[in-house]
Amino acid sequence: MDASLPALVVVVPMLAAILTALAGRWWRRHAWPVALLATAFAAAGSLRILWRAVHEGVVLYRMGGWPVPTGIPYRIDLLNGIVLAMVACVSFLSVLWMRESVKREIRQAGQASYYAVVLLFTTGFLGITITGDVFNLYVFLEIASITSYVLVAMGRRREGLFAGYQYLILGSIGATFVLIGIGHLYMATGSLAMTDIAARLSGALVDHPSVVHTSFAFITVGLAIKMALFPLHSWQPGAYTYAPSSASLLMAATATKVAAYAFYRFAFTVFGTHYVTARLPQVMDGIMVMAAAAMVVGPLFAVRQDNLKRMLAYSSVGQIGYVVLGAALVNASAMTGSIAHFWNHAASKGALFAVVGIVVLRSGSPHIDNLRGLGRRAPWTAAAMTVAALSLVGVPLTGGFVTKYYLALGTLETGRGVLLAFILLSSLLTAVYMWRCLQRVWFADPDLEPAVTREAPWTMRVATLTFGAACLVFGVFAWIPVDIASAAARALLGEN
Repeated sequence: MDASLPALVVVVPMLAAILTALAGRWWRRHAWPVALLATAFAAAGSLRILWRAVHEGVVLYRMGGWPVPTGIPYRIDLLNGIVLAMVACVSFLSVLWMRESVKREIRQAGQASYYAVVLLFTTGFLGITITGDVFNLYVFLEIASITSYVLVAMGRRREGLFAGYQYLILGSIGATFVLIGIGHLYMATGSLAMTDIAARLSGALVDHPSVVHTSFAFITVGLAIKMALFPLHSWQPGAYTYAPSSASLLMAATATKVAAYAFYRFAFTVFGTHYVTARLPQVMDGIMVMAAAAMVVGPLFAVRQDNLKRMLAYSSVGQIGYVVLGAALVNASAMTGSIAHFWNHAASKGALFAVVGIVVLRSGSPHIDNLRGLGRRAPWTAAAMTVAALSLVGVPLTGGFVTKYYLALGTLETGRGVLLAFILLSSLLTAVYMWRCLQRVWFADPDLEPAVTREAPWTMRVATLTFGAACLVFGVFAWIPVDIASAAARALLGEN
């Protein structure tokens, strides 16, 4: 079974989704425990695969036993081992959290279908992360994208339909760009396996240089849309704001970072470090400018928001800048910080959206004033929000500090110290909008009745506290994520 885990972590959630959608009434009544068990298996299996990748370097599984490049390989190294574990663990915690929220926000007749879509969403992102075939990656990208649009539109509010439609249009453009890029890559190399393309690329650059450059351009723009990199982020605020709270939680903690992983994989594994540094340095400089702008523009918009979901959506626009900046700098220290931020941002944003979902459950609205007095009536929930907020700001002993430290170190090593100003300004603006929240949580007028009068149900509380605890674990025991992220960064850059 251990040898088949790479396939099983994708197949089990997919089969659970199909059975949940198609089975009889009894099964539909048990959709939540089925989804919980399927994601728990995926989480445990993904952690086991990451453990093997740490000790073995690369875990390889050939679908059907076919050799590369004839068959589809599942190839897990440290980079996608990190992201695989992140997606699976976040999905498990999100499903654990969402039972009460789904009862409140999704019509009873559609709840089983909702869990089926959640499982297919998880399947898509697990598949994107684990596959070593570029066309297979596109197929899973489409599965994840279509289910994302459905999740956004499944709420009871009419605005969700519009947000889902806007997301559908822009997401389809992004996916089409990726497919066109993959087509050009196949034209130039005659292969779809990532490692095989990398081996043939030098010859393709001699015979078909313009085709290769066009491929990189289309893939980069398509993935920039998918990861909501400024200024291609317009779909994200509406999608996160009007989606059901459980969908906002799951998407915010996983979706854009998986797209960022795909960019890392194409840029440094498929095309290669030499290609992006020697052939297209201006392109990487442009991506660096977009990442730096995102780090500031996202928090600037977040400061102005009173809707907590929209505030956190704009916050995610800024946070994806940290993830992309390390790739643009092409530096081991900066990439270590960015790769570690896959985990850090998933934990902090997962905790924050979980808290907002609890506020919506208890008060019916995500308005910032509904945080008033949360610390008095729901101290555990308030504590999780506080820790996550400190991590977003980058306070020492939290995961966010680790990210910003290594990114700052990488900017100095590459002679781009001016980017320190963007990191500091982004942190300052993040502190401003997070303080607006924490001031209401802990220092509201005691004479005013809180909107949230009691703690969340235990399933919500356990998941929220786990997200919050992860923010501290990644900061206090920083050497664990840093060692893995550093090894992944060096492997991508060919420095091992």
